[in-house]
Amino acid sequence: MTIHFQPVVPHGACPALVLNADYRPLSYYPLSLWSWQDAIKAVFLDRVNIVSEYDTTVRSPSFEMRIPSVVSLKTYIKPQRQPAFTRFNVFLRDRFTCQYCGSRDDLTFDHVIPRSKGGLTTWDNVVAACSPCNLRKADQLPVVAHMFPQHMPFQPDIQDLHQNGRLFPPNYLHESWMDYLYWDSELEP
Repeated sequence: MTIHFQPVVPHGACPALVLNADYRPLSYYPLSLWSWQDAIKAVFLDRVNIVSEYDTTVRSPSFEMRIPSVVSLKTYIKPQRQPAFTRFNVFLRDRFTCQYCGSRDDLTFDHVIPRSKGGLTTWDNVVAACSPCNLRKADQLPVVAHMFPQHMPFQPDIQDLHQNGRLFPPNYLHESWMDYLYWDSELEP
């Protein structure tokens, strides 16, 4: 039997916060969210428990259900110990800030020891840099360019990235999520 839901909410509204089986978010940045459709599908596939619900319902001809606002996985997903080396994770580690001037605009990443001088593309040699600083430093060593990162690059662990992710709360935080999210109190809506 196929159930066709008729949403009573605007398209794309009512995301569900996804918690691991230990009731911690799978990630803070980006915040682990599913569309209401994916949350309902996971409920029907018996992969999640509903922790909290919106007042909004979805209906089919023979079924009505409140939309989940918070779900927890039934099976614990072990977090990765070491995050992948990606541009996004470098920016998150460096708090989306140029490590030379502090700007948050037009970010790129810079090899502290340039590749032309034997520098590698690794956590320990790459920092977030705005385009003007990256162009100014060019392929020079920091001592020659007189440009030193404010924070030396390092390989973060997942906790480092989660901690930094908490500094950037999303624009939308539903009240039912607040018991499971740990933002700084002055950042809460």
